[in-house]
Amino acid sequence: MDRLEELAFFVAVVETGSLAAAARRMNRSPAAATRALAGLEARVGTRLVARTTRRLAPTPAGLALAEQARGLVAGYESAISGAGEGTVRGLVRVTAPVQFGRRHVAPVVSAFLDAFPETQIELRLADRNVDLVEEGLDVAVRIGLLAESRLVSRKVGQVSRILVASPAYLAARGTPVRPADLAAHETIQGLVRPGPREWQFGRTRVRLAPRLIVNDVEAALGAARAGRGIARVLSYQAAEDLAEGRLIRLLGPYEPPPLPVQIVTQGAEYRPARVVAFLDHAAGMLRSLPVLNERSPSP
Repeated sequence: MDRLEELAFFVAVVETGSLAAAARRMNRSPAAATRALAGLEARVGTRLVARTTRRLAPTPAGLALAEQARGLVAGYESAISGAGEGTVRGLVRVTAPVQFGRRHVAPVVSAFLDAFPETQIELRLADRNVDLVEEGLDVAVRIGLLAESRLVSRKVGQVSRILVASPAYLAARGTPVRPADLAAHETIQGLVRPGPREWQFGRTRVRLAPRLIVNDVEAALGAARAGRGIARVLSYQAAEDLAEGRLIRLLGPYEPPPLPVQIVTQGAEYRPARVVAFLDHAAGMLRSLPVLNERSPSP
């Protein structure tokens, strides 16, 4: 392992607090991370990290070295990315929610690969908010408010949480006109934490007794199309069914405010040219999608 990679490993250890997480970020084995840290500590002649009950924490000497090392590693990445007369090349690691990723991020990735033939993309689809630092990822597409203050975001649109049902179901059971009406309807719900099954509309909570509980949105939409009841989904997920009349949107005036759709990255010092190029490309394509231009519900 060369000295620069050794420093990159050390920065990863400090930022993730874990040798195993640093190894994943660097796409190397945990043993390689251990050797890198031991070799660096031997070279500088002092302990750089201390083990706590939950994670590795940098010592004062480690903090000082990590700050300088970040600049060196970022400078190297920038130099490599900027070489070749501005050619954008290298690997960009991207994560997105499963359904949104399949429908809308995968086409963005394909178009980016066509536009920048010397790049590669690693696309990970997961419905949990993957930690960019710990997992060694460059870009995430997130739906909803961000909890991580350390991330930099670009809003590319918004979606709404909506209720839908089939015309046949509504013809047979009637159309709810206020949230309280839902208590008399069949509903299709996703898996939730233990506790009462209910939908919230502002300060109003409606207790429900769903006959179908399913952990997959496509299955929920299929059940709604088949007349099994009223489902709650994100607007982009039902866009085609709504446009073609297979489902009808319900209780629009009671919908909560739209959720932002954002592209997030780490700070500017962690964004080489290939990542910046992907951000610009993805933002342009996603902002043009009609399904991400949801308006706030009517009062």
